[in-house]
Amino acid sequence: MGVAKIEDILIAMRNNAKGIRFPDLCKACVFFFGKPRQHGTSHRVYKTPWPGDPRVNIQEEKGMAKAYQVKQVLRAIEKLKSHENS
Repeated sequence: MGVAKIEDILIAMRNNAKGIRFPDLCKACVFFFGKPRQHGTSHRVYKTPWPGDPRVNIQEEKGMAKAYQVKQVLRAIEKLKSHENS
């Protein structure tokens, strides 16, 4: 997965949290957080380098990602980026 494709997904996530396909959200999560530690149930849970919120716990709903979870992932990515820069 190229960085350009991930950037496109992030732009789409910021512009329309309701319109994100679940597989695209999974790609972004794997890129930033690695493979999910829980997989195969209705939820996919990704490990973060901090305890608590924002959590990266996503689930599919009719092929789409839930908007509030997209927003949580965006917050987690921002926190990860600021954590790496400090």
